[in-house]
Amino acid sequence: MKSVLLYANQDSGLEARLQAALDVARRFGGHLSCLQVTPYNSFIMGDPFGGVYALPSVAMEVAEADDRHREDLEQRLRGEGVSWDWSRFDGQPAQLIVDRSRLADLIVLSLAADRDDALLPVAADVALHARSLVLAMPRSSRSFDGGGPALVAWNGSAEAANALRLALPMLATAAQVDIVTIAEDDAEFPSTDAAEYLSRHGVRSELHERHHEGRTTCHAIIDTAQTLGAAYVVMGAYGHSRLREAVLGGATRDMMDQSPLPLLLGH
Repeated sequence: MKSVLLYANQDSGLEARLQAALDVARRFGGHLSCLQVTPYNSFIMGDPFGGVYALPSVAMEVAEADDRHREDLEQRLRGEGVSWDWSRFDGQPAQLIVDRSRLADLIVLSLAADRDDALLPVAADVALHARSLVLAMPRSSRSFDGGGPALVAWNGSAEAANALRLALPMLATAAQVDIVTIAEDDAEFPSTDAAEYLSRHGVRSELHERHHEGRTTCHAIIDTAQTLGAAYVVMGAYGHSRLREAVLGGATRDMMDQSPLPLLLGH
C-alpha cells in the first residue's frame, strides 16, 4: 500500500477519508495522492430548450471555493508527516478517480449511509470500474485500523477472490483474519481455498460459516463482524453499469448503504 489515492473534495465524508488515508500511508510508509475534482454541473447550466452554457460568475465562485479548500488542506498536510501531492481537474468525479488510479494500490472513498449527497454513486461506480482496491469509509470514522482484526466475506466468486488478492498487503498486517461464508450463498470455491491462498502468503486465518436466520446477507455479515470484533470487512463488489451509472448487486449495495465498518472492495 505504497500509493494511496484520496478523493480530496470538500464534503461530509472528507475528514473520515483523510484520516484513513493518512493512517494507511503512515502504516506502510506510503505516498498520498490527493485528487480534487470540480464536477461540470457545479458551473454549467442548462435551459428548457436543451442549451448548455457556463456562467462566468458561478465558475469564478466555484474556482475560488476550490482554491480555498486546497490551500486549507495543503496547510494541514504539511504537518502530517507523510509525502503527498495534489492534482485538480474539472470533470466527472468517478471517471477521473478511475483514470487516476491506474498506479494506485488503494483508493480512499466514502460510504454514504444517509444518502444526503452524491458520495454513494461515486464509491459504487469506482468500486465497479477501478482495478485498484477501494477503501470505503463510514463518515463518522476518524481513523482506520489496518492492523486490527479483519473479516473476509467469502462466497467463492471472482469478485471476492480479486478483493482478497488486492487486500493481501493489509491482511498480512492484520491482528486476526476471519473468513466468513453465509451458508445460503452458492460458493463456487469453498472457503478453504481462500484460507489456503492466504496461508501460502504467511497469513493465518479462521473459517466461519454463518446462516441468514431471517436476516439479509448484509445484516448477517455486519452482525458477524461485530461479534468477531472486526475493524473492517473485505468483500467483492458485484454489479455492472450502463453509461458508467453503477448498478450494484443487493448485498454490495446494502453493505455500502448500511455498514458501520470500513469496507475494502475489489471487483
